[in-house]
Amino acid sequence: MWVDDDDETCEPRRGEVGRAAVDRWRTSARVLAEVRRAPGVTRVELATRLGLSSATATETVARLRSAGWLAEEKAPVSGRGRPTTCLRPDPAGPVVLGLDLRHEDWRLAVAGLDGVPTMLCSGRRSATLSEEVAAAVAGSGVRPVALGVAVPAPISDDAVERATELDWASVRLDGLVAPSVPVLRANDATLAGLAEARSGAAAGVGTALSLIVEVGIGGTLLLDGRPVTGAHGAAGEFGHLPFGDPSRLCPCGAWGCWAPEVDGRALARRLGLEVPDDPRTFALDVLARAAAGDGPAARAVAGVGAALGRGVAGLVNAHDPEVVVLGGLAPRLRGEAFDAAYRRGLMAYRRSSPTPVRDAAFSDDAALRGALALALDHATSAEGLARATA
Repeated sequence: MWVDDDDETCEPRRGEVGRAAVDRWRTSARVLAEVRRAPGVTRVELATRLGLSSATATETVARLRSAGWLAEEKAPVSGRGRPTTCLRPDPAGPVVLGLDLRHEDWRLAVAGLDGVPTMLCSGRRSATLSEEVAAAVAGSGVRPVALGVAVPAPISDDAVERATELDWASVRLDGLVAPSVPVLRANDATLAGLAEARSGAAAGVGTALSLIVEVGIGGTLLLDGRPVTGAHGAAGEFGHLPFGDPSRLCPCGAWGCWAPEVDGRALARRLGLEVPDDPRTFALDVLARAAAGDGPAARAVAGVGAALGRGVAGLVNAHDPEVVVLGGLAPRLRGEAFDAAYRRGLMAYRRSSPTPVRDAAFSDDAALRGALALALDHATSAEGLARATA
């Protein structure tokens, strides 16, 4: 899923694109990665950072301009320096699509090299989702080079497993837009963490832990901005750690999971109510009531916040991140109860300087931005560039 152009083990992923063709695009892929990281970089700065000769930088930029990826503009010159140019994404260049499958609905967006989403359409969850997406893309006139999909379900060996909270496994994803457009899929919480690491609350952090509460809780551990996906791509199912009531069966099939302790289901139990059909909407209602001063709602939120804080402390003890990022409903569960439980759950030597906990920068858009980033990672890799010109 995560393409690394410097890793020789990527060879089996190249499919029908030959190694020689991929190798010809390696420098171009590095240039695009740097422009995505630092839009407006000058050609001189680019050459220095990537260790390229002036001739190689000029040739590569010209190739990427011809392919539509980059635009150049004159850079201001101070002193007697030689004139150079700034490199930015071409606003009329290739685009990718991001599809965010959520528990109640879905959203489709388009983005260029800058990764900023422009919404195309959305809809409620239905059996005709594939047809609706295909029709929306055809009607928009966009010609995407890749599609990234955020799925609220475990992804193991590139297959969508049955979601522990909701079944999305039956949705047809391959060939969703066109047979020639590659489809890249990943867990939604993993992609939310990817977005926060690229340009959000975890940007520039070497080791970060990203968690998102919706229906259940998921997340990812990020090392130098890359999600740790495990042996089969299914890492980050933190909601299924045994941090909960060992007598409670989780929909995933395990007993004592953390997920049912930190979402709308937990709020309902604390209020003495039946588990709602739509736990997220129910949670939003309870959070609003708590904020308005409703005593029972406030106590329920405090109890769930404490359960969240204890689990976060356990993950900090285990993974030693530089920062924890909380997304989805989690920031609204933070309060005195969360803070107290978090500090109590930390190992003693950590309490004098506890790992900071930050709210996510992208809120509801994090998974969608991550899906677009995943598609761009593929499209701008050496393999993706070679495939597009094959």
